[in-house]
Amino acid sequence: MTSRITTLIAEDEPLASEALADWVAQLPQLELVGVCADGITALAEIRRLQPGLIFMDINMPGMTGLQVLRSLAEAEADADAQQRVIFTTAYDEHALAAFELHAADYLLKPFTQERFNEAVEHALRSVVSSTQLQSTVEAAADEQSPLTRILVRDQGKIFPLQVDAIEYLRSDIKYTAVASAGKQYLVRLPITAFEQRLDQQRFLKLQRSCIVNLDFVVSMTPDENSQLIVQMQDGARFTANRDVSKKLREQSI
Repeated sequence: MTSRITTLIAEDEPLASEALADWVAQLPQLELVGVCADGITALAEIRRLQPGLIFMDINMPGMTGLQVLRSLAEAEADADAQQRVIFTTAYDEHALAAFELHAADYLLKPFTQERFNEAVEHALRSVVSSTQLQSTVEAAADEQSPLTRILVRDQGKIFPLQVDAIEYLRSDIKYTAVASAGKQYLVRLPITAFEQRLDQQRFLKLQRSCIVNLDFVVSMTPDENSQLIVQMQDGARFTANRDVSKKLREQSI
């Protein structure tokens, strides 16, 4: 008989906690082993029980869900724990940080039981044997290391987007539009949050509010002011500022 995946719920909202517990109970592959309502207790229970799956709210008393996961990642003994984290939250501004901490999924409240089941299925795809889950609580990524994926929202769902598939990013002060495969996803983060984390060999900052993926650039043509007009594969056109235009011309063969 296949062993069930031990599951912990860390959620400070009683109604949300009860709903999660009910949905866990309906899945025969999961076994609920603990419920806690604050981050400090959650950290202690995760270390004690070593659950295979964790549903964790981000905004909790004592410690946030992100702080709990970082604490686990920083402790060498816990870095090898067999656990997967599915964050549950009413806010999406922490999506990038959650994903960089290798969260299995990110459920944005209010979410349906169908979406809950999808998140569980996604997490369980990482099972490496009939009894264990592959560990995903790893050391938090270096803040200067390149991003490989980001989380975006589309039609009420949050899903990972490979950074290599991003064609360009444009932003104002608070938001960034991420273009990929004919779609643009609005992310509630400034472009500066991405700038230092993108592969500098592939992504080029043309101006303060625009970064392009050189793999999707069709051509660069100087205008009457000797600034380069960058033509993208999807037809978008951007003007590189004077300094960037000069550097690009100097680098051309």
